[in-house]
Amino acid sequence: MNKFYLKSMGCKSNQFEGQIVAEKLVKAGFIGVNDIKRLEEGDFYILNSCSVTHKSDNEAMYLLRHAHSLGLKTILTGCIAQIEKSKLLKEEFIDFVYGNEDKFKIDEYLESDKNYAVKDLMVANEFCPVVLNDTTKTRISLKIQDGCDNRCSYCIIPFGRGKSRSASPDFIINEINRYTENGYKEVVFTGIHIGLWGKEWGDSILSLLKRIEKETTIPRYRLGSLNPHEITPELLNFLQTSEKFCPHFHLSLQSACNSTLKRMNRHYTVEYYLDQIEDIVSRFNNPFLGSDIIAGFAGETEDDFETTVENLLKSKLSKIHVFPYSVRKGTTAERMSGHLPDSVKEERADIIKKISADKFNQFVKQNIGTTQEVLIEKRPDKHTGKFKGVTRNYLNVLLESGEFNTIQSVVLTKDNILTV
Repeated sequence: MNKFYLKSMGCKSNQFEGQIVAEKLVKAGFIGVNDIKRLEEGDFYILNSCSVTHKSDNEAMYLLRHAHSLGLKTILTGCIAQIEKSKLLKEEFIDFVYGNEDKFKIDEYLESDKNYAVKDLMVANEFCPVVLNDTTKTRISLKIQDGCDNRCSYCIIPFGRGKSRSASPDFIINEINRYTENGYKEVVFTGIHIGLWGKEWGDSILSLLKRIEKETTIPRYRLGSLNPHEITPELLNFLQTSEKFCPHFHLSLQSACNSTLKRMNRHYTVEYYLDQIEDIVSRFNNPFLGSDIIAGFAGETEDDFETTVENLLKSKLSKIHVFPYSVRKGTTAERMSGHLPDSVKEERADIIKKISADKFNQFVKQNIGTTQEVLIEKRPDKHTGKFKGVTRNYLNVLLESGEFNTIQSVVLTKDNILTV
């Protein structure tokens, strides 16, 4: 029976979906390996791709060419497959192409030698419910939503994921309870835009969380990325009272300059979300506040960038995920004027990375001496062999002793907080 190696790129939703694909293949009799070197000629190399940047596209093509050169059968799925469709089969180093929902039938397609399947997600109205049965970890993702109805000027992802589609609340509740029965202590809610959950039938993420509080016994849950205007006072009021919610927010900000936000077609201001960050910090004890920032967007002047730097410096963010702006074919931003050289984008990204590093170090210092609930992972840290765990506010901790898959109180020190 054929062996396969599967690599997932990009977001947590893609990582979650990749795990499901691997499970289905193993159940169908394929043999999964964790190292491409263990594959032999004729085995399958599966790339679950991401198309959020031009760099990720290039990386995907490089990986597929390399796998092809080893005599492997190459399978491309994920967002690149969804966006580029059948034209990819013209490449001699790609043997199979499957779309973002079709990936869940790879086991069936390979048995029938079907080499192409890409469903039109732009007309899809129903969420595709898929379940993960893996019980080897303590924390697990649960995909509750797919697609995006926003049309940010820089973003290609709606073309790869379709319009927003939500999992039913009953499905979500059942999955959480199943995870709990299997020993999981924490669930992370993921999606392409989870703030849109329930929009199709007039529901909201807040009402879903209220049901989760009442109808599940999972000890902890964590939210994926939210746009600033989706973190409402009502939502914060509720989360403040929750014993399950982990005070970990990831705000999809993209810029800290109003003129840049306007060109990006983001519908909020810097002043709005800076006030919001202050509100969150005042409500929760040492909350982790992550964010996304694009450096060097089309038309971003030196003054615009300096404004972004000033606002990021005065913000109470804990960490910033920054990447240089990447032109995506077919987006509104592609047609904009004022595109910057890659060297300028990289230089600006490096400045923000330094700001992020300083802010994270400051966040770590704020937590030293505090007592935190740490969930001990089932597997030890691969570098030190020590017990590894995560706090509610998203700090990784190394411990000399502990019991796997338990939650214990730990006094944080500069020696037990993992900072890399």
